Amino acid sequence: MNSYTVTVATGHQWFAGTDDYIYITLVGTEQCSDKTLLDKPLYDDFERGAVDSYEVKVGQDLGQLVLVKIEKQKYWMQDSWYCRYVTVKTPSGEHVEFPCYRWLVDDKNVVLRDGKARLPQDDENILVKQQRQKELEIRRMTYRWKEWQPGFPMSIDANRHKDLPRDIQFDSEKEVNFVLNYTKAIENLCVNKFMNMFQSSWNDLADFESIFLRIKNTNIEYVMQHWKEDSMFGYQFLNGCNPVLIEKCFKLPDKLPVTHEMVSSSLDRNLTLEQELEVDFVMLFLFIYCYGFTLTRINIKTCLFFWFQAGNIFICDYELLEGVSANCTDLCTQQYLAAPICLLYKNTQNKIVPIAIQLSQTPGKDAPIFLPSDAHYDWLLAKIWVRSSDFQIHQTVTHLLRTHLISEMFAIAMFRQLPAVHPVFKLLLPHVRFTIAINTKAREELICEGGIFDKANGTGGGGHVQLVQKAMKTLTFRSLCFPDMIRMRCMDNNEEMPKYFYRDDGYRVWEATKSFVSDVMCIYYSNDERVQGDGEIQAFVKDVRNFGMQDSDHCGFPKCLNSREELIEYLTVIVFTASAQHAAVNFGQYDWCSWIPNAPATMRKPPPNQKGLATLSLIMESLPDRGRSSWHLGAVWALSQYQENELFLGMYPDVHFTEGRVKAAMEKFRKELAGISESIKIRDEKKRMPYYYLRPDKIPNSVAI
Repeated sequence: MNSYTVTVATGHQWFAGTDDYIYITLVGTEQCSDKTLLDKPLYDDFERGAVDSYEVKVGQDLGQLVLVKIEKQKYWMQDSWYCRYVTVKTPSGEHVEFPCYRWLVDDKNVVLRDGKARLPQDDENILVKQQRQKELEIRRMTYRWKEWQPGFPMSIDANRHKDLPRDIQFDSEKEVNFVLNYTKAIENLCVNKFMNMFQSSWNDLADFESIFLRIKNTNIEYVMQHWKEDSMFGYQFLNGCNPVLIEKCFKLPDKLPVTHEMVSSSLDRNLTLEQELEVDFVMLFLFIYCYGFTLTRINIKTCLFFWFQAGNIFICDYELLEGVSANCTDLCTQQYLAAPICLLYKNTQNKIVPIAIQLSQTPGKDAPIFLPSDAHYDWLLAKIWVRSSDFQIHQTVTHLLRTHLISEMFAIAMFRQLPAVHPVFKLLLPHVRFTIAINTKAREELICEGGIFDKANGTGGGGHVQLVQKAMKTLTFRSLCFPDMIRMRCMDNNEEMPKYFYRDDGYRVWEATKSFVSDVMCIYYSNDERVQGDGEIQAFVKDVRNFGMQDSDHCGFPKCLNSREELIEYLTVIVFTASAQHAAVNFGQYDWCSWIPNAPATMRKPPPNQKGLATLSLIMESLPDRGRSSWHLGAVWALSQYQENELFLGMYPDVHFTEGRVKAAMEKFRKELAGISESIKIRDEKKRMPYYYLRPDKIPNSVAI
């Protein structure tokens, strides 16, 4: 009679334990054990956080242990059980680990492979091949695609959080109750007295300070004090909540007829606007030729002076907002949107400042170009309109679409196409933790018709849906690759654009993440042929493209992966988007958007169509009323909070990988991230406004808020 020692660990979550019957069957290459009840007399088995051991007697030689089957059957009242792992000590003294980290619901069972990750082409035993295929068949029935709105990335087929598979639900639904959390936020911020004061305008800009009775920090106070300044306005394009729109301008678009005479007072290098618009070398020599200069040493020196001094014009174009419907859910309050174009300049102090703003995509007499030299309130109101438009793009495109919805799409495809034993599944699972759950809850309470989004946002009532649909037409896979996204906007030169901390910190986190992904993947994929021969990884990539992105022709999402390098980049995109990119655009919302005039969630008067009309009274009537301000403040506070027991980048408490080489790669990753965090802390000690959103010890592993 052979004796196997089975150790079972129960999760630490609330309600993880069970009083139900738990049975185990050991499956070897030669035989299977009998189904055995795990029970110790006069002992409360499988309590929350418990680690229990049992002896399983087997009469025959099982051969090499390959599978463990766990079954749960009702005892008195049905309850779920969360199993962390099972460890089996064989008669020969070998310890075999079987990671689980799943909920067993109702009278269900789970079949576990040992913790060593394997590609499908490496499985030879017929039992494990069959189990691998059966697991995916069940998953595909459980994780089904659904189109929530036409033109959106596909999402999970579940209308409510409680309809989701238990394994991807939040541990407690209260943790992600938007209505409860926002109401709690409003109470914590002491703004509940303003909560229902819709249509009631503030009297003065200083009145907004009355909603900051409780919670302030250094960044918020600095924004409150300096938000009117052009340099603060420009700084946010680099290091605010939405640092992904600014791009270098080489040629003014025809729809923005700015002349040198308009902006000359804002340019401080003695160059014309045309000279500031950097040209390429061919254009430089054409310039020399056309003006008849001879290539003397002096003229070459002069031309190179202009060349290296130029290239300081940047642009932010909010074209996506053109034609998007403004929120009309409140018949008592008309709300408005604009699609401005903002021209920016890097001055000799290396500060980005606005030099021209047009609040329409169509030039003309009803679309004046506002300038810093205009009347104070004209210029201030124009900047407020840009900030409001930036808020709409940030919330709906940069944040919702490009982190939340894209991460969910990758997560669904992962569950559908990769079994738990696959190394890519093990790698990605911590980075999609709670993502499907948070998005489902958002569709249930936040961005649905009549949801919280409709209460305060100018794109509520359907405009946010239109905005995502428009943005999807230009979203590409390459734009999700961080270095490519920076280069596409010609913002990659550190000397030309210093103090772009989003870019600088992002590069370091991207490279650290890519190095980690490479270290892990190279363990399992020794060459390109291994990638090409992995049918599961190819099915995963194809599912993302054909179903998640609905086989969009323009998107550039690969239909297959042909090399190890392509696989590494693809997985780096997934991990970086879910962790660093989401952190960069989410957790600064309270810092930058809580001061309402700096990021109005809606505007109650139309954008000015002529100069000389703006007054303080018009600005106050345009900004959100007291009720919408309170909802907005509660929202950005709630969205900027970390989850309880948050897991930050590099933290992998669930041991899905059991191989020493992978654990070494994880430790190397953690050390590199710690070094990045420390250097950012040192840099930020000298800054009036620290930039910490891409500090690794503040980057959660996944999109979960």
